Amino acid sequence: MAAAVSALGGLGVADGDGGGSSGSEDEARPSTAAAAAAAQKREERLRKFRELHMKRNEARKLNHQEVVEEDKRLKLPANWEAKKARLEWELKVEEKKKECAARGEDYERVKLLEISAEDAERWERKKKRKNPDLGFSDYAAAQLRQYQRLTRQIKPDLEQYEKLKEQYGEALYPTSDSLLHGTHVPSKEGIDRMVADLEKQIEKREKYSRRRPYNDDADIDYINERNAKFNKKAERFYGKYTAEIKQNLERGTAV
Repeated sequence: MAAAVSALGGLGVADGDGGGSSGSEDEARPSTAAAAAAAQKREERLRKFRELHMKRNEARKLNHQEVVEEDKRLKLPANWEAKKARLEWELKVEEKKKECAARGEDYERVKLLEISAEDAERWERKKKRKNPDLGFSDYAAAQLRQYQRLTRQIKPDLEQYEKLKEQYGEALYPTSDSLLHGTHVPSKEGIDRMVADLEKQIEKREKYSRRRPYNDDADIDYINERNAKFNKKAERFYGKYTAEIKQNLERGTAV
C-alpha cells in the first residue's frame, strides 16, 4: 500500500491536501479586493461627512455674526445712516479745506469750480422751493413762518456767552425756582437789532395789506365794497366771455 502511494507521488499526481490549499488562496483574493473597496468607500463617505460638518459650522458662525450685526443695527437710531453719511461728508470737507489751506487756495473758489452749471441751477431751484412765500393762509401758519424766519437769523455770540457764564456761573441756567423778571438787561446792539427787524416787519406787512388806490374814472357797477370785490373776481374769470354781452347792454343793442 505504501509502495503504491509512493509510486503515485513519483508520477506527479497531487494528493488531496495540495489541491485544497490552492483553491482557498484563489477564493481569498476576491474577498480582499472587496474589503479594500469597502474601506475606500467608507473613507470617501467620512471625508464628505467631515466636509459637510465644516460647512455647517461655517454657516452657523456666519449666521451668528449676521444676527449680531442685525441686532446692532436695530438698536441704532432711525436716521443713523443719514447721520453717518453726513459725518463722513463733513470729514471730507474738512480734509479738503486743509489741503486747500496748505496749497494757499480758497476752498470756496475750488468748490465752485467743481460744481457744474446744471447742479448749481438745480440747487438754486431747490433753495427757492425750500421756503416759498405763499402768502397768508391762517394765523398758525403765519406764526410758524415768523418763528422759523427769526430763528434762522439768530447768530449766537460765543464770546458774550462765555463772559456771562463766568459772571453768573450756575445762575445762568435757570430752573423752576429762578426769578428771571427784571434780571436781564439787553445790550444796545440787541435793541438796535430788534428795532431794525420790527421795521422790516412793518414794511413787509404794509406791502401785503396795502389798500388799492381808488380810481375816480372807473365805472361804478357795485353797491358796496363787498360787491365791488365780487365783481372784480367775476370779471377776472369770466370777463373775456361776457365782454360782448356787456357792451350790447350798455349800447342798448342787446337782443
